[in-house]
Amino acid sequence: MNVAGIPALALILFAPWFLILAALYWLYPRQPRNPARTRFDAIALLLAFAACLASLYWSFGLADRSHGALWPQILATSVGYGVFLAVLTGAVFLRHRILAQA
Repeated sequence: MNVAGIPALALILFAPWFLILAALYWLYPRQPRNPARTRFDAIALLLAFAACLASLYWSFGLADRSHGALWPQILATSVGYGVFLAVLTGAVFLRHRILAQA
């Protein structure tokens, strides 16, 4: 089997790191922990995962294969990781603003 042709390989390889980042996002700051924040955090994590998965498939399909068989995986990994971090970073700042107003 040719693993270079699997778009979600980047997701599989980065899954432990994504879980660490998701756990840190979920746990800190510890207070205030109310139902609204729990719901917001769950939606943010689902959105980050969905955006990462969508960007993996998008960038894998967009990659120029003339640079080698692994280039689509490299591009998909870079774009997916960046999208995941961008969504979580935006959620951190948005959560801070929302919690500060409440």
